[in-house]
Amino acid sequence: MILDSLKNKERYASLHPRFKTVFDFIDTHDIASMECGRHDIDGDDVFVNVQELDLRDRSQARLELHRKYIDIQLLLRGPEEVFGWSEKKDCLTAEGAFDEAKDIQLFTDCPQCFYTVGEGQFSILFPEDGHAPMLGEGHVKKCIFKVKI
Repeated sequence: MILDSLKNKERYASLHPRFKTVFDFIDTHDIASMECGRHDIDGDDVFVNVQELDLRDRSQARLELHRKYIDIQLLLRGPEEVFGWSEKKDCLTAEGAFDEAKDIQLFTDCPQCFYTVGEGQFSILFPEDGHAPMLGEGHVKKCIFKVKI
């Protein structure tokens, strides 16, 4: 898991061949005014889901794991968003089977820690990172970039 500000995004472009595509997209598009929904950047290899939503209480945290995609979650507008985090090995209590089509499995285990993401900050979440996003108070607009492994 990585947490940083967009001003430092170039540091991470070399971690995966498709990260540069994401950061170039951020630099060349007005993402704050994009409509909610999926927007293809490079087909199924790189795309972004733009969401506006009400945050949930920490007691509703559900950890999620992915197998095919890395998430780069960027807060565009609103109060801080809280994330729960646990190592994959500690995600033990599955809420259901892995959904291949949606590339997600949910877990009800309590996160090991919580961290906050402010406006203009992003979190990179790899398949080994169990994460529980969308926690806190208030309404946010965010981007979830999906980067195929």
